[in-house]
Amino acid sequence: MEDLLKIGVITTTHGVRGEVKVFPTTEPERFTELAHVLLDAGREMRELEIQNVKFFKNLVILKFKGIDNINDIEMYKGRELWIPREDAQELDEDEYYIADLIGMDVILEDGVRFGTLKDVMETGANDVYVVRTEDGEEVLLPAIHECILDVDVEGNKMTVHLMKGLI
Repeated sequence: MEDLLKIGVITTTHGVRGEVKVFPTTEPERFTELAHVLLDAGREMRELEIQNVKFFKNLVILKFKGIDNINDIEMYKGRELWIPREDAQELDEDEYYIADLIGMDVILEDGVRFGTLKDVMETGANDVYVVRTEDGEEVLLPAIHECILDVDVEGNKMTVHLMKGLI
């Protein structure tokens, strides 16, 4: 399991007072509950204290304490924002962090290894898991109970039922 969870990516600056627009990879409202984030500054993780949070369309606008000029933050465009796992939200049953799913072994219900989970696509109705099969093919599996039988985060494996028409 990852110790850090990605919560967003700085897309661009906002104004000249050091604010940034962030594309959230979590629920946007989550930013109002955070006191600080970790900025991937390249060679190190830099802790930034959140001073203010606003919302604009699908983006979050953040103001960090001590960063009051566009020149102080402009170099971080495209950089990711992270939080320690202990600051993460509690998950409900059958909810998982994407970081914990990526790289999981995907096993068929009869115990045969099917492939590796490579990506999670978030759609309107349900998530879709992108699995690279043992043959190198890409298969899309809907994240529904009829298809995903078990997810074992600790064991790093997912047991699936291939519904008719999926491959």
